[in-house]
Amino acid sequence: MSDKIKWLESQQRFAFCALSSIPVREAPKDSAQQVTQLLFGEPIEILKFDRPWLHIRSYIDGYEGFIDHKQVLALTEKELRRWLEDANYSAIHFQPIEGPFGRQILSGGSLVGQEETFQIGNFKYQIEPASVKNNAWTYALSFLNTPYLWGGKSIFGIDCSGLVQNVFRQLDLNLPRDAYQQAELGNPIDFEDRQQLDLAFFINGNGKIHHVGIVSPELEILHASGHVRLDALSKEGVFNQSAGDFTHSLHEIRRLF
Repeated sequence: MSDKIKWLESQQRFAFCALSSIPVREAPKDSAQQVTQLLFGEPIEILKFDRPWLHIRSYIDGYEGFIDHKQVLALTEKELRRWLEDANYSAIHFQPIEGPFGRQILSGGSLVGQEETFQIGNFKYQIEPASVKNNAWTYALSFLNTPYLWGGKSIFGIDCSGLVQNVFRQLDLNLPRDAYQQAELGNPIDFEDRQQLDLAFFINGNGKIHHVGIVSPELEILHASGHVRLDALSKEGVFNQSAGDFTHSLHEIRRLF
């Protein structure tokens, strides 16, 4: 790591995720539950500075939590806005990148520059030339067999709403983080009219939305349950063939675009 890197100071208000992913926890301790993640390049607003923990808010989806201050690098407000104007969401998994922390491997859905070399604030990065960008469904399918991780949203581990949020970034749609929030978007669709990239929402025994998945071209459901998988989808819900039973109860189908 370059000795020119200086860690955040208490008066700084903005920063960006400088690692492949950062766990955002519900309380300022390592043993606290992970509620979401930041992916590389995502900017944050610092709500409270208290070493080693920062109380932060994602600048993209507004989600709050606590992170280790050593995992982000500082930005001025002007640098943050310039970065958001220049950045793109990567559609490449396991993308090597070289920067002030050395070599890293990024997940799809990370924010990267539009050129092979780019800069975030005062920090310079270089990536391998991008391959041809896949369409949104092909990108969604690339998550198959990614392990389930509560609060995860990368190829290294992901939950149901994290999968949806990551995939829809390829469509330039920045969705809220949780399934119940995503269920407030778009318009409800009759089950018979469902189509590729519609979202299916599921309820628990208390009638609360607790799960979401993406409708496939074959009208199956791509979702994170144990791992990212394709299952049959009916009016009743998700049918897991290996379990021989319905695992999730369908609430509704919604179309976002």
